[in-house]
Amino acid sequence: MHETTDVRSATAGLEVGVTKSAKGSGMAKLTPILRERVDSLPHSAEQEIRVLFATLLPGDTTPYHSHRFPVTVFVTEGVFTLELDGRAPVHIAAGEAFVEPPGVRMTGRNLGADTPARMAIFYACEPDAPFADPA
Repeated sequence: MHETTDVRSATAGLEVGVTKSAKGSGMAKLTPILRERVDSLPHSAEQEIRVLFATLLPGDTTPYHSHRFPVTVFVTEGVFTLELDGRAPVHIAAGEAFVEPPGVRMTGRNLGADTPARMAIFYACEPDAPFADPA
């Protein structure tokens, strides 16, 4: 059994939606990773949430592509390098997150010599939309 914190207590501690156990072991702690405002999420009657996990071995490269909606990448191991058209490369290290903007052509790389780049990917889109479009 668990209980949900009331809204006043939760917002005071920025712990909205956090539960605590019936054993009284205390509140779960939130660690903010990324907070970014976007205006390009799907507006259809239904949306689909996708959570994927990707691994790029040293030297691996993604196809040159773009996304229709923002993609949030959270790196769990190694460093993921994104090369976005018209921008300097972005190096996202383990424990960091980045929002890939929609409509921007890009490729991702693992430039490391011996460490895989592993990441969780979060994507909100229209149902059955492709994850990426070839550029």
